[in-house]
Amino acid sequence: MSKKIIINVADHETRVALVEDETIVELFIERKGSRDNTGNIYKGRVQRVLPGMQAAFVDIGLNQAAFIYVDDVVRDNYADIEGHFICNDVEEDDFSEDDRQVTTTTIPKEEKDNIEDLITEGQEILVQVSKSPIGTKGARITSNISLPGRFLVLMPTSSHIGISRRIEDEAERQRLKTIVSELSSNSAMGYIVRTAAEGVQKEKVAYEMGFLKNLWCNIQKKYLTAATPSLLHQELNLSLRAVRDLLLQEAEKLVIDSRKDFESVLAFLDTFNPSLKDSVELFQGNEPIFDAYNLEGDISRALKRKVWLKSGGYVVIEHTEALVAIDVNTGRYVGKYNLEETILKTNLEAVKEIAYQIRLRDIGGIIIIDFIDMEKKSNQEKVFSALSEAFTKDRSKTHILPISDMGLIQMTRKRTRKPLTRLLCDPCPYCDGEGYIISIKTICYSIYREILRYAADMTGSRLTLRVNPDVADFLHGEENHLIPGLEKGIGKQIVIYPDNRYHMEAFEIIESDRE
Repeated sequence: MSKKIIINVADHETRVALVEDETIVELFIERKGSRDNTGNIYKGRVQRVLPGMQAAFVDIGLNQAAFIYVDDVVRDNYADIEGHFICNDVEEDDFSEDDRQVTTTTIPKEEKDNIEDLITEGQEILVQVSKSPIGTKGARITSNISLPGRFLVLMPTSSHIGISRRIEDEAERQRLKTIVSELSSNSAMGYIVRTAAEGVQKEKVAYEMGFLKNLWCNIQKKYLTAATPSLLHQELNLSLRAVRDLLLQEAEKLVIDSRKDFESVLAFLDTFNPSLKDSVELFQGNEPIFDAYNLEGDISRALKRKVWLKSGGYVVIEHTEALVAIDVNTGRYVGKYNLEETILKTNLEAVKEIAYQIRLRDIGGIIIIDFIDMEKKSNQEKVFSALSEAFTKDRSKTHILPISDMGLIQMTRKRTRKPLTRLLCDPCPYCDGEGYIISIKTICYSIYREILRYAADMTGSRLTLRVNPDVADFLHGEENHLIPGLEKGIGKQIVIYPDNRYHMEAFEIIESDRE
């Protein structure tokens, strides 16, 4: 399978597409003034502790207060930071490449406590954003800090050493665990070995371990002197995150259309992995890079509520406050042999499209899929197996339950950022995100009642009704009996004036003259 990273950079926006076999499967967008803060580390102040929810609100300097659950709080979280943080007062150049060490004592994770036993209102706290703000919800934060590198993830508040599940060779897993254990023997901090570390020599692992420890030490020093709230450490920009997290690990090639960012990527690779520089290409075509790779059409399709299948069936994707509901329909597809086969083929085709759309749209949380009802248990199992297989390529953690007695599949997918529709779309100004507007007939009957109320206080003989042109047409057409009946009832002339500036549901009643 051919995998590429396509990066489009503009002054106002950066877009990163992960492309598999010429098809976009993941899209990341970072816009000027709204940079994703997942991974950022802050010095915050606890605003409110909520024992009933076992959570707390923390001011970290964002528009909305962040929230932290009890399971994400390290015991005695930095209440006495000078007692917990002991860093060698040295610069990065003072470390050798083979053994870069920072003496740090961390807080052991003890048995579970109540939130009110761990933090108090007004307390300063060091936290990291684990999920960006989504909708009306503030950022989710944790005091279990993690610092990702190319080969390792440093976990200062844990002593655990883990190996990526994608490294399947048992001998290689053991080799890497031995290397990390030996290099971290003088430290109580933990590490996760990333997939990119497979086959990497001990010297490179040691270098990155020293780099991450030094970074952690600098964050601790900033904490001691920084104001509250304040940003202590900012994650890499989108282009460099794509290099660190996707290049080689997920893709063999990176193509970028900005010379400035192209040079920035090469400089980044000079430090972390010079061998990857040949995988980076500067796009110099005349047309926009996303057009050259035929990506814009799939992005537009990912914003639609209804997605058509090649067979003529379709899938409807509905976002609600609590979950995402996905419905499968046969549509124009009538099959060739029998109903059960038609349903099975539609469901199996829908499986691939649903998995694709969930990944591309980055839909997370609870997802309910309503497949077309199948009578045979064997067909239900085929659909479930196909769906499970389709999500094996997804980098986000998913959990899928078998088809229920009602023909529904319930699943969850880890959510860390806004889905594509939230990022690129606004609520409809007509329906305010409800998905509906009041029908024209209902609007006409509301106007009827409002004129009756208004006419009681009128002294003139005529009134003007200003409405949207579609409402005016309806009053002159299907409901043409409404206005004459009103005129007879109130004894006044009514003049309808269509105005394009009026919302479909808006109208204005004006007294035209007085006698």
